[in-house]
Amino acid sequence: MTPLRGRTPWSALVRHRAWLALALIALLALPRLRAWLEASMSTHMLLQMPLLAAAGCVAARGLAPARRRRLRQWVGGPLPLVLVALFASSYWMLPRALDAALADPWAELAKFTSLPLLVGAPLALAWERVGSIARGFVWTNFLSMLAVLGWLYIAAPVRVCNSYLQSAQYEAGLWMVGLAVAGFIAWLVAWLTGPPAAPRPDAS
Repeated sequence: MTPLRGRTPWSALVRHRAWLALALIALLALPRLRAWLEASMSTHMLLQMPLLAAAGCVAARGLAPARRRRLRQWVGGPLPLVLVALFASSYWMLPRALDAALADPWAELAKFTSLPLLVGAPLALAWERVGSIARGFVWTNFLSMLAVLGWLYIAAPVRVCNSYLQSAQYEAGLWMVGLAVAGFIAWLVAWLTGPPAAPRPDAS
């Protein structure tokens, strides 16, 4: 029996994206790479964690549109998905969560599963169904949270994370504030310029 032609290209795309997401998670879980990323507070929070969330985003975007629609309907629409992603990402920015991930293997496993499933995948499912105003709200809320937490890391007179030195905490705070400012400028420029206007057809 020959396979249905209409399903083959999309099925291949889904498999490729799923394998890509799993390969990225497996790569980040390699002991040497994981140890290198988690040795610095900056790379732990601003490189490893976003890449784990990106793996979930890639996997969710590989789902068929009908399946993505059913998932959104099952959870009640895009708003619950956005809230789940915001709360989950906020938790993993806390110093206590970082300490737990480095000291407890179960917390590390929770990080490797929750960031793809509760941050990346929900955002990917919700993003295509929210308007520009809602996207701007989510983006500015995330950037403001990043900036405030980064400033607290810079201004704190003592270590807030037992697993990292105060100098590493200060460096991470600088990176967080810098990324928040750069992200806000990029969002503002994109909002002011807007999408390019479509070319008008010739009058002839």
